Amino acid sequence: MKTGKATKKSLRRSKRQSPKRRWVARVTTDSTHPAKGLFTKSAATIARSLASRKVSPKGPASGMRMLTYFINRGGKGLSASRRRELEKAKKLLSKRIAKAKGREGRKGA
Repeated sequence: MKTGKATKKSLRRSKRQSPKRRWVARVTTDSTHPAKGLFTKSAATIARSLASRKVSPKGPASGMRMLTYFINRGGKGLSASRRRELEKAKKLLSKRIAKAKGREGRKGA
């Protein structure tokens, strides 16, 4: 028998944000410092910048996470040409990461 009281489940549902507001919009970080407008540039420029210690103090893998995050956050709002350029930047950046890992492996041997 149902009473007029709200259950915990219905309260949780009513407190949720509207589906148009996403949690990623509120994310801020100070650990990375990409230049303003970086993701609108060429793939080579994006990869080079994200691999630098100035932008990604923890290394190129951090830059890769930033790039992936940006692509995911852009979602359907990215044009096909911009998405292609960003995916190209991901490939270039992953090559840099693999190259860096290869160098690290040789140092320890």
